[in-house]
Amino acid sequence: MNLVLSDNGLHLKFAPLTLTRPLGELRMGMFTLGERWALLLGIKEEVLYQTENPFIKGERNSNTSDDDLVVNAGVIPSNELADEVKQLASNETLVFQNNWIAKKGKGSIQKLSVSVPLCVLENRWDLYLLNEKVLKADFEFYTNSKQSQQLLSTNTVIGDKNLIFLEEGARIEACILNTTNGPIYLGKNSEVMEGSMIRGPFSLHEGAGVKMGSKIYGGTSIGPYCKVGGEISNCIFLAYSNKGHDGFLGNSYVSAWCNLGADTNSSNLKNNYSPVKTYDFESESMHQTDVTFMGLFMGDHSKCSINTMFNTATVVGVSANIFSSGFPKKYVPSFVWGENDKFKFEKALEVAEAMMKRRGVSLSDSEIDILKRIYDWGK
Repeated sequence: MNLVLSDNGLHLKFAPLTLTRPLGELRMGMFTLGERWALLLGIKEEVLYQTENPFIKGERNSNTSDDDLVVNAGVIPSNELADEVKQLASNETLVFQNNWIAKKGKGSIQKLSVSVPLCVLENRWDLYLLNEKVLKADFEFYTNSKQSQQLLSTNTVIGDKNLIFLEEGARIEACILNTTNGPIYLGKNSEVMEGSMIRGPFSLHEGAGVKMGSKIYGGTSIGPYCKVGGEISNCIFLAYSNKGHDGFLGNSYVSAWCNLGADTNSSNLKNNYSPVKTYDFESESMHQTDVTFMGLFMGDHSKCSINTMFNTATVVGVSANIFSSGFPKKYVPSFVWGENDKFKFEKALEVAEAMMKRRGVSLSDSEIDILKRIYDWGK
């Protein structure tokens, strides 16, 4: 039996984050959406994906069989919900209200879920809005019955010390850790440098680092091999991205292989405190939301220069290289160079390869093909 995560037609709802990957590969809490489903269902095989995204459909779309389990990538599973999914018989679909949760095979027979309430992602800003809740649940089920590495006495702990978990090789000294509002998780070989102040819930993943004197507030997840510093509040970094210097970032999602220059700041609240408008990839226009706090959404391989100032609810596409004397536009399309020029594709690949080489990684042929389709799309 294969585990297959379906985008359920939501790939544009979560763009630009999902221009280069299926929804199930987005990080939230301590895991990607696919990793969480696999852990709770006890599935050790590779997770597969179904997506309508035309840029990645050929590379990442899985053909399913009658024995496969297909789950809705937008549903955040709990232990109780995972147990219900495990009980699905062939041709059954688990549903709750207007949401299908999972199906076995064709799934033509409906079966009502008794696990409530259901945590469902509908828009890209739900990723950070629900991150605090999901982080707490992830920490509880993942660290249960596991032994943390010892926390050195040079650190100051406010709250319950048992809500701090260090994986093998995690390093932290002379920091202030506050677990009053949630747990703190440090992944394998991660490092928090001295003088940093962290409020939970917070997760720092394998090989990731927090620079000296950083101030990090709860509801924040820093993905594998990211480097962060300055002031960060309620943000998610997917993987391999850097915000290594001072500057504020709040209520934001930074995708993979991004770099924010020194003193980059992002507004997360309008001056009149009203709900924000943000770019919508479905309508290709600005969309009025009911959300008051919203910062930056940045797609893969995008970068900005020192002292960049992002306006509230700014959206940046894939492989944009941003530098300007004022605020960039609230929607920066993919492959923009500076303010309005087009980033030459070959040059964009050069920059991507140069950054990835520093981490011992390179672009695959499939990834290059995906980037070329986005470049030719030009939106």
